[in-house]
Amino acid sequence: MAAWLPSARRRLRDLEVRPSVQHIGLVERVGDGVATISGLPLTRLDEMLLFEDGTPGLAVHVGESTVNCVLLGSGEGIVAGSRVHGTAEVFRVPVGEGLLGRVLDSTGQPLDDGPPIKAERHDPVDRPAPAIVDRDPVTRPLMTGLTVIDSMIPLGRGQRELIIGDRKTGKTAIAVDAIINQRASDLICIYAAVGQKTSAVSQVIEAVREYGAPERCIFVVGGADAPPGAQWITPYSACTMAEYFRDKGRDVLLVIDDLTHHAIIYRQLSLLLRRPPGREAYPGDVFYIHARLLERAANLSSDLGGSITALPIAETQAGNLTAYIPTNLISITDGQIYLEPKLFYEGQKPAVNVGMSVSRVGGQTQAPAIKRLAERLKLDYAQFLELEVFTRFGTMVDERTKARIEHGRRIRAILAQPEYRPLSVAEQVGLLLAVGERKLDDLPLDRVERFKAGLRDRLHESCPRACVHVDETGDISEPEQSDFLAAIDALLTELAPGQGAGG
Repeated sequence: MAAWLPSARRRLRDLEVRPSVQHIGLVERVGDGVATISGLPLTRLDEMLLFEDGTPGLAVHVGESTVNCVLLGSGEGIVAGSRVHGTAEVFRVPVGEGLLGRVLDSTGQPLDDGPPIKAERHDPVDRPAPAIVDRDPVTRPLMTGLTVIDSMIPLGRGQRELIIGDRKTGKTAIAVDAIINQRASDLICIYAAVGQKTSAVSQVIEAVREYGAPERCIFVVGGADAPPGAQWITPYSACTMAEYFRDKGRDVLLVIDDLTHHAIIYRQLSLLLRRPPGREAYPGDVFYIHARLLERAANLSSDLGGSITALPIAETQAGNLTAYIPTNLISITDGQIYLEPKLFYEGQKPAVNVGMSVSRVGGQTQAPAIKRLAERLKLDYAQFLELEVFTRFGTMVDERTKARIEHGRRIRAILAQPEYRPLSVAEQVGLLLAVGERKLDDLPLDRVERFKAGLRDRLHESCPRACVHVDETGDISEPEQSDFLAAIDALLTELAPGQGAGG
C-alpha cells in the first residue's frame, strides 16, 4: 500500500482532464420491437443507438424531433424514459476466418456455446454493391450435385438463382444439398436463416455437419423467436460476412432462407413505424431493399476478388408465381428453380418443374460433358411430358410413341435423387450417358434405382482414371466415354441378363 500510494497520486496529478460530449436521448414509446426516441437531434439515418440495458438499435427514420428505431435485441429492460446513447457509427458485424464453422446470430454473437468470436475486423452490414466495371461475366460452374439442376438448370459462380415453391416442397433441401456438395470444392458456404423455426435450422446444421464440410460454413440465424429487427438484418449480416471472403479472392455460396419471411418482417416493422403501406400492405421500397441486397452477389474481376453466388429462397401460396414478392424476386434474380407441389406429392424429388425453371446465365458455365449430353435430353423430356398428359385420356398410341414414353420415364427416374446424396460430375455423366444412349429403355423401371445405386462403384472400379479426369475437367474424351459405356453395359448385364451392349 505504501509503495502504491505515491504512484497513484503521481498518475492522478499527471492526468489531463478534458470535457466530453455525449448525446443522450429518452425513450418515448417502445413495443413490438420498435422504439420512438426524443432528444437525439444529431442522429443520422442507419446509425446504431445503444440503450441503457445494452440493447443495440438501428435508427431507420429521423424526424425533426424524434427518431424511430428498430431494436436488435429483446429490449426487455427498455421502458418509456430509458436513456439512449448515440454512437455516431453504423451497425457492424464481425468478419474473418474465425467465423468458419460457427453458428451466429444476426449481430455476430455465437449461438453454439463455443468460445468468443475472433474477428479480424467489423464491417458495416449495409454496403454498396460492386460497380458494373468491377465485375466479370459468370463463366465458372457451381455444381449442386443434383442431376436435374446441373443438367437442365446449370448454375455459375457469381449468379443469383431463386429457389421458389410452396411450403414443404423441398426448397431448403435443394440449398442444403448444394452446400453439402461443396465438400469437395473450395467454396465457403454461408446459410442465413430468416424467421425459421429452431428445429428446422437445427436439422440444416446437423445435415451439413454430418454430410458436408462444416469447417468451411457459417450459419447466421435470425430465428422465428428472435426480435423482428434481428431477423430483418440477418441476410445483410450474412452478406457482409461473405464479402470478406470475396474480397480475399475466395468464392462464396450464400443461401438466404427465406426472403418471403424477410419481406413479411419488413412489412411488420414498417407498419409499426407508421410508414404508408402499398400493395398488400408492403412498404413501397420492399423491391429496392431486396434488389440492393441481391445485387451484392456478383463475380468480381480476377484482380479485385472472388465471387458470391446467391441462392435466395421464396415461398409461394398455392403455386401463385404472380404474387407481389415472388414476381419481385423473379425479376431481380438471374433465373429461378420452381418446385411444383404436384410433382412433390407424386414422389418426384427434387420436385423441380423443368419447364418453368430457367437459368439465364448458367448455360455458358456448364461442364462440357454434361452440356453435350443434356442438349438432347431436354427435348426428349419435354416431348415426354406432353405425350404423357395426352395418353392419360386413354388414347391409343403407336409403338413409336410408347417407346418415347418409356424413354421419358427413364429420364424422370434418373432425375430423381434422395436427400443428402449429391452426385459427382462423373456419376452424373454416367447417368446421362446411359439414358442418352437409351441403355435403360429395356431395363424394368423398378430396377432403375438399383442401377443408379450401383453405377458409382462400378465406374470407380472399371475406369478410376476416367472418373478423376471427368471430375476435374468436366469433360470426357472418346476413349473415356467408351470405358463408361462398357462399365454401364456390364452393370446392366448383371441387373437384367441378356441386356447390355445391345440394349
